[in-house]
Amino acid sequence: MNRVLALLMTFLAGSPAAAQPSPFDMSGERPAEQRPAPPVQQAPQIRDNDQRSGNTEASAPRPAAQPFRRYLLPFPSLSLAGEAEERAWSIYLTPAQAEAGRRITFAYQNAIVVAPEASVLSVLVNGKLVGEGEVQAADVPHERSYDIPPGLLRTGANEIRFRARHQHRTDCTIQSTYELWTEISSDSAFITFEGDEPRALSAIEDIQAIGANETGRTQFNIVAPALEQPSRVPMLMRLAQGVALLGRMPAQSIVFSRDMPELGKPGELTILAGTATELQPLLPSLPAEAATGTVAAFAESTTEHAPVLVLSGPDWAAVAAAIETISAATERPSDVPRDVIKTERWRLPQTPLVFSGRRLRFAELGVATSEFSGRRFRTALQVAIPSDFYADAYGEATILLDAAYTEAVRPGSRIDVYVNGNIATTVPLEASAGGILRHLPINVTLRHLRPGANLIELEAVLLTEADKLCAPGSAASSEPRFALFDTSEFVMPDFARVARRPDLAATSGSAYPYRGSADPVALYMDRADADTLSAAATFIARLAVAGGRPMQMETIADQLVADGRQALFIGAMPQLPKMVLTQAGIDTGSQASWGSAKDVAQGRNTQTALDEWQTRVKGGGWRSAVVDVESWIKDNFDISLNSLRLISEAEAPFVPPDTATLLVAQSANPAENATWTVVAAPSPKLLREGTAAIADTSRWSKISGHIATYEPVEDKVTVTPARRFDLVETQPPSFWNYRLIAANWLSTNILFYAVALVSLAVLLGLATAALLGKLGRRS
Repeated sequence: MNRVLALLMTFLAGSPAAAQPSPFDMSGERPAEQRPAPPVQQAPQIRDNDQRSGNTEASAPRPAAQPFRRYLLPFPSLSLAGEAEERAWSIYLTPAQAEAGRRITFAYQNAIVVAPEASVLSVLVNGKLVGEGEVQAADVPHERSYDIPPGLLRTGANEIRFRARHQHRTDCTIQSTYELWTEISSDSAFITFEGDEPRALSAIEDIQAIGANETGRTQFNIVAPALEQPSRVPMLMRLAQGVALLGRMPAQSIVFSRDMPELGKPGELTILAGTATELQPLLPSLPAEAATGTVAAFAESTTEHAPVLVLSGPDWAAVAAAIETISAATERPSDVPRDVIKTERWRLPQTPLVFSGRRLRFAELGVATSEFSGRRFRTALQVAIPSDFYADAYGEATILLDAAYTEAVRPGSRIDVYVNGNIATTVPLEASAGGILRHLPINVTLRHLRPGANLIELEAVLLTEADKLCAPGSAASSEPRFALFDTSEFVMPDFARVARRPDLAATSGSAYPYRGSADPVALYMDRADADTLSAAATFIARLAVAGGRPMQMETIADQLVADGRQALFIGAMPQLPKMVLTQAGIDTGSQASWGSAKDVAQGRNTQTALDEWQTRVKGGGWRSAVVDVESWIKDNFDISLNSLRLISEAEAPFVPPDTATLLVAQSANPAENATWTVVAAPSPKLLREGTAAIADTSRWSKISGHIATYEPVEDKVTVTPARRFDLVETQPPSFWNYRLIAANWLSTNILFYAVALVSLAVLLGLATAALLGKLGRRS
């Protein structure tokens, strides 16, 4: 009997029933229509190294594609400092992306002195709060992820806003508020989309949805097999301007090549520009229509859903027509003034452009009514001015402040105003019993304004008795002690309108004089290799974004052809014409010596030694006394010795330091009727890298004066101001404008003003003496 049972157990062990998992399941015996659907497995949260997998009976586990992400930050990192700060910008989404956006994720880290129980970090999308929580990541970065409500995202621009409210753990001083910060890195902040459709782009306007990569940069890869042919360069420059104007990201660069780059990278768009014959080996899925007509459309690539923009046709005339479909979407007449500077991709709201006297309410500038219970309140607004602004020596704007503060605010409190990071004015709050300020006038000097967008920050420093005592264990009061109302106004006065030459600030701020050039801008390049073309395209595209429209370009092979025209000279320093360098005030001896140091550190040591020797030379004797007097006059009266000269001192030829890898210089042409701008570097590779670096808004906004250099080790832009410049009339003749021009010019050249004042006094005395000699009573 036992043997029979053993045989039966062996038989059952080999049957299909024995192979079924526990618990026993009869679903395999049911009819097909009665079998329940397999359970849907909830997808886990995805991290950079995670994968989703699905098991089937017929195949082994296979990793699925990672979900599509769009990075959020248009800069390398976002730092929210102080007791209260927020930052808002917009991202562009395609219809598929707006439909499929599911979660917003980011990682943050904060200062160790931030009290987590009283500090909050909030995220808003299109004005709606999607998530907030305590600030509690002092040791290591902490990741947060919030669901995006259905229907919140929309096709086109979407506002992203991060807001931080900080409180110090122990300190109640004003100085302690500078220790509070929360930082979000760009590689950790993104929106996750569902499905593969959001990866694809279908329309030309979808170029705006390229966004930024994990470092906050945007790159357009233009693949053109015929890129070195001089006749193709103007069209390729036109293409670079078109895509840059559509993207409008704060850090954009153009890279030219003949071969296909790696596809599918975030923040990058690959563009194929060439005839069908040239592009067929690069893209097997090239649209068949390219062989017979103009094609300007996105095509499928070997990489799944990676966007590739094809601009092609049977010949280059058709390719030029395809390129024009992109640039035409961004074209606007050069003589039509802009109302705003489009800064929404890195700062909201759009920046209004002020051409003359104007009053702007804070509500128009994005400053809302706020109540504040802390010690240092800070808010910001942006105002743009035109390229021919000429009131930096005497002009003043006015902030008409509507605010209120309680009796807890002690005398000694103040309101500071900063313009582009420089202190412009300070107003004390003297009342000891609180008060309501109605259109309190705060005069703001215009010396720190520059053409283009200008950041104006308003800071209220509030002193109270409770903060002075700062009793241990006492909770911070949530009772508001200061309020700012959006009925406050920024009043810009009438100002002189005349351009200066040279003036790199006007060029970087609004592409003057290239934006409004009636003739095509002359472009000289030493050679049409990929690096030089990339550098030229990046620089010209950045000018187009600053000017708000594409410019017509014409390549030239001889600098003499550029005489009488606005011109750009871009290339490696050894290959640029000596006459152009001399005209720009650059030492021609640096053509061979610049960049010859073995490494950057050697150049830094040389510069340090030179500075030390200058200190030694000036350290004693009468030279030291002169330097001390000059510094004292500059610090106390804001007067330089250069402004006391009747004739400006001649400028010595500029020798670029070895620490610099890029130089931008501007001057008049030999006939002094046009502007020449030189962009140079020791080598084509450094030229491409340098232009990509300064194209970032944070560096581009610092370019001004006669010559600007970029030093990558210190990551700084050094400016050499123009000692001599010409005034170029930009407005119809007007007595009122001439009066304002004279006022600013005399304020800059105070010695002429003094001579003129004394001369007028002498003339008045002589005229009075002559008149009394004829009409007066003789004794």
